[in-house]
Order: sequence, then C-alpha cells, then structure tokens
Amino acid sequence: MNNQKRRLWLRAVLLTGALYCAIGISFSAFAARSSHRMAVAWNLASFGVSLVVFAIHIGYEHFSLGNRPLIVGLHTALAVALGSFLLAVSANIHSFRVANSQHGLLAIALVVWPLMTGIPALVVALIAAGGLDFFRSATQ
Repeated sequence: MNNQKRRLWLRAVLLTGALYCAIGISFSAFAARSSHRMAVAWNLASFGVSLVVFAIHIGYEHFSLGNRPLIVGLHTALAVALGSFLLAVSANIHSFRVANSQHGLLAIALVVWPLMTGIPALVVALIAAGGLDFFRSATQ
C-alpha cells in the first residue's frame, strides 16, 4: 500500500469516527430537551444519519480507494469503534462535571462501547462490501 492511500483511509477513519461522535452528542442533546416521544424520534434520527455516514464510508472505501471487502470492513468498523470510544470519553467527562457516582461503570464503557458497535459494524460492512464486490464482478 502506498503512502498516499494509507493517508487517505486513515483520514477517512478519523473523520468518520469524529463525525459519529458529533452526531451522537448533538442528537442526544436535542433528545435530552424533548418529551419522551420526541426523544425517541431524535434517537432514531441519530441512528439514520449514522447509517448514511456508514454507507458513504463503505462506498468510499470500496469505490474510491478500491479496497477489498475485508479491508473495507476493518476500516469502517474501526471508524465506528473510534466514534463509540469518543462518545464514551465524552460520557466520562460529563459524569465528572455533574458529580455522577457511576464513574466505574462509565470507565468500563471505554472498552465495551467500541466492542459493542465495532464488531457488528465489521460484520455488516463485510457483507455490504462483499455484495458490492460480487455485483461489480458479475457485471464485468
């Protein structure tokens, strides 16, 4: 892998991970100020926007960078795990600011949240990239 391509995928992972975190923080802020029904709607909207970002990242890795499905899956899962880790860091910082007594549980989130999101993201990205690869080879 050349140095330029390495920089491109790493930049995409970092940018996408930061975007997932920003989506999570901003949509949860809206949800916190809403009724229960609207909070559910904000959470669903957050999931939908994150899903679009996930699909765009898979497309970028597959079409623009020309990566194999395994690499696409690893890179997109890494971005998802990074976003979850950043959200866990944000939750830990917030808990100290509001004098929450759940610091130990939130410290565990630094490991658990990235695993809970990264592993399923890897599976979904592998399936999606494999499907894209299959259809591309079938049309040629």
